[in-house]
Amino acid sequence: MIVAGAVVTTACSTDPNAGASGQAKTTLNVWFHAYGEAGTQQAALRYATAFTKAHPDIAVKVTWVPGDYSGKLNATLLTDAAPDVFEIGDFSESLARRGQIAALDELYGSDRSDFNDNAIAGVGVDGKLYGVKMIDDVMMLYFRKSVLSQAGITPPTTFDELVAAAKALTTKSGKGLFLGNDGLGDSPILAVRSNGGDLVTDGTVAFGSPQALEALNGLRRLHEDKSLLLGFTTDWWDPSALVQGVVPMQWCGLWAMPAVKTALGEDFGVLPWPAYKAGGTPVVRVGGWTSCVNAKSKNVDAAKKFVQWLWIQQADLQKDWAESYGFHVPPRKSVAAGAAKLTDGAAKEAVELAAKYGKSNPGTWDTAVSSAFSAAAAKITGGQGVPAEVLADAVKQAQGAIDKQRG
Repeated sequence: MIVAGAVVTTACSTDPNAGASGQAKTTLNVWFHAYGEAGTQQAALRYATAFTKAHPDIAVKVTWVPGDYSGKLNATLLTDAAPDVFEIGDFSESLARRGQIAALDELYGSDRSDFNDNAIAGVGVDGKLYGVKMIDDVMMLYFRKSVLSQAGITPPTTFDELVAAAKALTTKSGKGLFLGNDGLGDSPILAVRSNGGDLVTDGTVAFGSPQALEALNGLRRLHEDKSLLLGFTTDWWDPSALVQGVVPMQWCGLWAMPAVKTALGEDFGVLPWPAYKAGGTPVVRVGGWTSCVNAKSKNVDAAKKFVQWLWIQQADLQKDWAESYGFHVPPRKSVAAGAAKLTDGAAKEAVELAAKYGKSNPGTWDTAVSSAFSAAAAKITGGQGVPAEVLADAVKQAQGAIDKQRG
């Protein structure tokens, strides 16, 4: 996808003079990854046009980036074509440490206390804030109530029960559980944390602990039982496998709930990833998207003004973004309190699960670190090598990557 130093994207943009009467002196390039929910692209364009109407001297070009967003973004940030404003998924400390993104503390003002604790802590590096959280994404287990009930299976609350349920629900015509096309998805991270382990603690790799090794070894049971759906037409983030009846249990996100509800009515429930064993704890993964300003942009002040206007000042647009195109949790407490669609039924339950069991990936969890861990998890669950040695090697690789991040 990289051609002659330029990233190939499908780009759309607002009219640079929309609402500005030709007065725009600056044009911002704002990048979004290609959200799967219908209406998101049109909403982003609408927000940009509204900003330009309010700030006639600043036009906004919205660039909608399909495919490998992170790869394209990282490549483009090294060029003169880098966007002025861009969103990132799991926040990366390394972007701040190498001076790629600007500190945005001054944008928050008195509204800082209105952001939930994770939204503030998640963008902090050495006492400064390097982004504004746009949405919190909650990831959990969906299950078909009727299918489990007909099989006499109670929704699993322990890992043993999850393994047993997935096996019992696997038939000649279908599998019991979908975690991702690679058979892993988030499950290695969830397994480690559900057994009292951690990923990285204060810059030190923690996934080499006995708890982590035990949990990763335990994941092999799902693979040995052949109860996992592999290689589906869409990956775990899309609810098609669940709503089409291909599997009765799937790891997916809150964003998919409107589509699930449309297809299944009330015939579904949500669960956290269950505790690995006594002493462990259930886990819900909390991710989301954060708006950042390119510190090397020629339009830093205008870029900051756009981020502040949209993601701090415009509560109505933040609410629209969070609940009108798939469900997401607004990071601002006051906006979340007014998001009526998240206060009932399974959506409310998911939000409560996130508040009780939610875990976010650490800011040091960049591609190099996560790839070392994921590769080790794949080997262990696939029965390749000596698990302890495989994990120890991954720890060395990941620690080297973190040390490099931190200079």
